[in-house]
Amino acid sequence: MSFANLIYDPTRWQHERDLAYTDLALPQQPDDFITRLQQAFDAAAQEAARGLPGNDFVTIRHNRLHLKRRDALELPPRLQQLRRTIEGVLPLVRIETLLSQVDAWCDFTRVFRRPNERAARIPDFFTTLLATLIAHGTNLGMATMAHSVEGITVDMLQDMSQGCLREDTLNAANTILVNYHHQLPLSAVWGDGTVSSSDGQRFGLQASSLLGSLYPRYFGYYDKALTVYTHTSDQHSVLHTQVIACSVREAIYVLDGLLNNDTILRPTEHFVDQHGFTDQLFGLCHLLGFSLMPRLNVSKQTLYKLDRTKSYGALDDVITGTIDTEIIREQWDQLVRVVASLRNRTAPAHVVLRRLASSAPSDRLAKALTALGRALRSLYLFRYIQEEALRARMQLPLNRGEGRHQVARHLFFANQGAFQTGDYEEIMNKATCL
Repeated sequence: MSFANLIYDPTRWQHERDLAYTDLALPQQPDDFITRLQQAFDAAAQEAARGLPGNDFVTIRHNRLHLKRRDALELPPRLQQLRRTIEGVLPLVRIETLLSQVDAWCDFTRVFRRPNERAARIPDFFTTLLATLIAHGTNLGMATMAHSVEGITVDMLQDMSQGCLREDTLNAANTILVNYHHQLPLSAVWGDGTVSSSDGQRFGLQASSLLGSLYPRYFGYYDKALTVYTHTSDQHSVLHTQVIACSVREAIYVLDGLLNNDTILRPTEHFVDQHGFTDQLFGLCHLLGFSLMPRLNVSKQTLYKLDRTKSYGALDDVITGTIDTEIIREQWDQLVRVVASLRNRTAPAHVVLRRLASSAPSDRLAKALTALGRALRSLYLFRYIQEEALRARMQLPLNRGEGRHQVARHLFFANQGAFQTGDYEEIMNKATCL
């Protein structure tokens, strides 16, 4: 499929164009956008340059930025003790009891029906459904679960899994859970739902699958693995789950979770680790209204300025490139056409981003997006090295994602925590149930 088929065709774009600019809050004239970008860039660079002499986080050495200390968020001993105290008094609860109680609150199980089925026709529907969800989410499998629940057979579990556990029903159930969780008073203690993060977690794969790839760092040189990539909100709820290969860059899939979010939460800031961004992703996120906030290895970043005639003091030693703003002006309407198409889900975001990333050097649209992304990444890095509050805020959502990974590792315990099937649909069912 050609790239033109992934976005609005010229006729539809002419019809949608004015509304798209309004919805995206973008100026139709590229000069207006460049002027605003230049002003934001100048402000961030000048503030970083003024603060550099007293900056206890970075310094300039051999024309490169270097860290003076790690950006990790240290937990005070009293907070660690409080955490242990709370964990020690929390009562143990059986997982089926927990699911039953949550369903009594929000009735998330009502969406699990066969296509065009209004009322459940499976005998012992509720018990069978919970057993099936637990079988997938803990990796126990149907046979083991059938032996563990009285009156439930393997055929009943298989029938439930094949008939009622589909991508649309699992996503609908998750939306109900996230929306209910959002309205709880305790959720507001953690955040308001406008911040999210995403990260990948590796799991072993003991079956043949196109998703499987070697990952020697954790699984040696013989066992294959895959990645479960999840988007987590600042309220600790999971917005999106996707299974991808370990061999691909996670940044390609960041927009999928943000754009396919059907919950009540509307993140505007999205935090990722060092492997969760590219220059083109920076550009697309900005145009879509998302602030991409990655953790950066500052010493490896190439910095750019928008105007080569401007000086930013000591930072001039580390700024080695100049952004071609003319190509952004030239391709401005096409850039907005792409992001408007993404916003309306004309094609999966990772497919569009992969096509742009692998385009030929002569592709003017891809070059414009890269130029925009480099400018935004440089602007963000100036803020990153200057604003300690930003670095502290970045750690919290990333730590929440890591905490979610720990919970998933504990729950997905059976069969050594490795997927036993190579079927994509079944893998996604297990990952979403988890």
